[in-house]
Amino acid sequence: MSPDTADTTQLGPSGQATGRIVISVDAMGGDRGPAAVVAGLVLSAEMNPRIAFILHGDEAVLAPLVNKHPELSGRCALRHAPRVVTMEDKPAQVMRNGEGTSMWSCIESVKLGEATVAVSCGNTGALMAVAMIRLRRLPGVTRPAIACLWPSRNPGGFNVMLDVGADVKAEPEDLLQFATMGASYARNGLNLKRPRVGLLNVGTEENKGRPELKQAFEQMPAVAAVGDFDFVGFVEGGDIPGDRVDVIVTDGFNGNIALKTGEGTAKLMSDFIREALGASLLSRLGALLALGSLRRLQKRMDPRRMNGGVFLGLNGTVVKSHGSADATGVSAAIKLAFELAKSGFNERLAARVASAGRAGQDASGDVDSGNGRAT
Repeated sequence: MSPDTADTTQLGPSGQATGRIVISVDAMGGDRGPAAVVAGLVLSAEMNPRIAFILHGDEAVLAPLVNKHPELSGRCALRHAPRVVTMEDKPAQVMRNGEGTSMWSCIESVKLGEATVAVSCGNTGALMAVAMIRLRRLPGVTRPAIACLWPSRNPGGFNVMLDVGADVKAEPEDLLQFATMGASYARNGLNLKRPRVGLLNVGTEENKGRPELKQAFEQMPAVAAVGDFDFVGFVEGGDIPGDRVDVIVTDGFNGNIALKTGEGTAKLMSDFIREALGASLLSRLGALLALGSLRRLQKRMDPRRMNGGVFLGLNGTVVKSHGSADATGVSAAIKLAFELAKSGFNERLAARVASAGRAGQDASGDVDSGNGRAT
């Protein structure tokens, strides 16, 4: 099968071919408990008849929740896992002793081919650790990344940014791989035929930034040619929500700070707007008159719509939902998982990474043998 062709027929929960795409879901890791996760499955099942689920956790807790909803009948298989990874558990501890947890079981279903994508609201560090040891890295990938969707002025409403926390550092070759993986995610997740990719820096001038950024800058055009994306050069923080670029590439340290700052700013602005609209009788009247516009704004700013960071660079797709996700947030993460599975995303990504890796090596050779610029 070519990297641009996907076979979406999967084995359903009963073990028979159903034509549905099976999503493996960790029911126990979120702040709101398994009830919110099951409610998210119900929303997804109602909207999309092509989804089936393998739900991992304490069967005594999950079975009554699932049985309440006829929408899940025949579409949700339970996998008993008696233990839970908490938000306080250290990744190294989970790597050594994680077997028997709902998170481990969730990833294992993808490893065994029972499901196409794993979704978890649990501890991010532990989830990455378990995914790394059970799924392993794609050939040629030295450092996996977490990609997130960022609200933007682009027509589709979002940009992609990575890495946002898988690792705090990144070498030039890692940034090149992030660009390839981010472009593939934008192509399959946002339906962008030829994504525009930029390197996050303190300025757009070529002479600015750390050495690893400058080196990645020099090698990026060769990788872009093979990876089928347009490299726009250095971008700044103001471009993250803008329309100049579709994919923002950075290391996990800066990416995570930008992500948390953006989330905090969005909540602050939402609180300020709510306070301003309720400050007086006149402002409340104005809010009532503008109710339709305010609801559209609220929907556009709703962080639940963009819930789901994707782990890129593994032999399997993993979607990390916010720990505090409610039913709407869980459903959004499952929708993202379904879209990536439907597109055959991971197979395409593996092919892109392999091709781009060869191009990066060639470009590195040109830089080293020349005057510091790729030929």
